[in-house]
Amino acid sequence: MARNRQPVLKKCRALGIDPVVLGVNKSSKRGPRPNANRKPTEYAIQLREKQKAKFIYSVMEKQFRKLYAEANRRDGVTGLNLIQYLERRLDNVVYRLGIAKTRRQARQVVSHGHIAVNGRKVNIASYRVKVGDVISVIENSKNVEIIKSAVEASNAPSWLEVDKASFTGKVLQNPTKDDLDFELNEALIVEFYSR
Repeated sequence: MARNRQPVLKKCRALGIDPVVLGVNKSSKRGPRPNANRKPTEYAIQLREKQKAKFIYSVMEKQFRKLYAEANRRDGVTGLNLIQYLERRLDNVVYRLGIAKTRRQARQVVSHGHIAVNGRKVNIASYRVKVGDVISVIENSKNVEIIKSAVEASNAPSWLEVDKASFTGKVLQNPTKDDLDFELNEALIVEFYSR
């Protein structure tokens, strides 16, 4: 399995993302990039937006391209379909429910088998949840300190319902662009792939 091992703060600085979006409470002490005052081309702006989405959701290029192709085939607006697909990934839903403090930690919690969807254990981070699915922490994992501390400080978006007492959450509806916890211009990503 391919993973992005690039330092988080370095990548955040390059893409212009606040590290708090990723759950990292640090900041880089380095100065601005030497070419920061050069005007980027249209291609560079589109590429940066795509790289930002890929980095935040921890998706590699091949998988991201497949998601875009699927979003493009489906009826409706391609950019909004893509946002829905990314937001409904199991690792992202676990993060948004507050079962993990960062998306990377959520991915690890899922892959280590601590999460069940509709009562069945799922350890695939890219599993796509549907409206009505119930995501829960399996019984043996409710005492794990990382999960307990994250659930206590959780704050779920409007498209998810969370029950802190039973360590469960439910998908109420499909997410919209307003439900994102960071700025993303999905139209630039669509333009990038439709060149």
